[in-house]
This record gives sequence, C-alpha cells and structure tokens, in this order.
Amino acid sequence: MVFAYLAGRINSLPMIPALFLLLSAVAYRVTMGLLVHSGATWLSNFTPLAAIALCSAAYFPAKYKFTVPLIALFISDAVLNFHYGAALTDPLILCRYLALALAGCIGLLLRSRASLKTLLPASIVGSTIFYVITNAFAWLTDPGYAKNFAGLIQALTVGLPQYSATPSWMFFRNSLLSDLLFTLLFVVCMSFGRNAARSRTGTALARVA
Repeated sequence: MVFAYLAGRINSLPMIPALFLLLSAVAYRVTMGLLVHSGATWLSNFTPLAAIALCSAAYFPAKYKFTVPLIALFISDAVLNFHYGAALTDPLILCRYLALALAGCIGLLLRSRASLKTLLPASIVGSTIFYVITNAFAWLTDPGYAKNFAGLIQALTVGLPQYSATPSWMFFRNSLLSDLLFTLLFVVCMSFGRNAARSRTGTALARVA
C-alpha cells in the first residue's frame, strides 16, 4: 500500500524500481534490527542508511529528495523503538537524522551527474560522515567514555568493553558495505527504470506511426 501510494505520487516510471528497492531496504532494516537483538550480532548495522539518503537526494524529484527517505526511516525507527520500548525522541536519533541529512546534501550536489562513478565514492564519504557523527555523539554523551582524545578514538574503534562482541569498527564495516551495495543496486535500478521507460515510449510512438 505504501509503495503504491508513493509510486503514484512520484508518478515516474523510471523511479519505480529504485523506489521499490528503497522500501525493501527499509523493511530489511526493521528485520535486521529485530534479528540483531535476537543474537545475529554479525549483522549489526548492515543497513544502508546513508546510501538511502544519498541516492534519494541524487535521483528523486525535488520535493521527495528528503521527505521520502526521512519518512521511511522514521517509520522504521518507530517500529523498532516501539518493539524495544525506547523513546522515539532519543537525542541519538536526532543526531542520526542530522548525519543522514548531510549525506543527502552530498547527493543533492551530485544530482546533475549522478552515476556509479560519482555515487560510489560519495557513498564512502556519506558512510564515514554518518559513522563519525553518531559515534562522536556517543562519546560525548555516554559516561563510559573518557572525555579526551583517547576516549574519542575508543568510541570510533572498539567501543565500550561491555559491547566487545560488536566493536565499533564492525559497525562501520557493515554500514560501509551495505551503503556501497545499496548505491550500486539503486543506480542499476534507475538505469533499468529509464531503459524501460524509453522502451515503453518507443513502443507507443511505433503504434501511433
């Protein structure tokens, strides 16, 4: 239902495969969020949040560049936080959205020349920005970290001792890999959608002729 509504609002055939991929990624994020807390710690943070913001801003029509990904991610946050009894107004969530907005701004800058050649490196930058901002925020707010340079490095590399099974570097590795994979698939979906639209237009013109 959500997919049909958004597809109708965006009203663009080339966007439909990419939009379906985006919503699938959000559904995957919710599923992984539930599985990770059920013991699948190796999947921690294998969710392409920065890439969703980056690619949406690079390809979607102007009024949907930020609204579609942010609303989709907000819904997934609401589902996960409700399941675990966490507050939706957690400052870390607001920090995360700020980081995603910055990743979206990179996509906005690349909108006129969006391609694998530009978006894959941008995805690495977006992943890094997201990771540094969210982990630096954890360093500032979590009393377990020493408020010095060594504490910041700890937050960016190994994290707190009680979370040794999932060190911080693992979160970055997983988010980077998922962002690169999503970006690759998103660009492929956009190419497929555009080719399908051109083929459809050509068929329609042939029938008229």
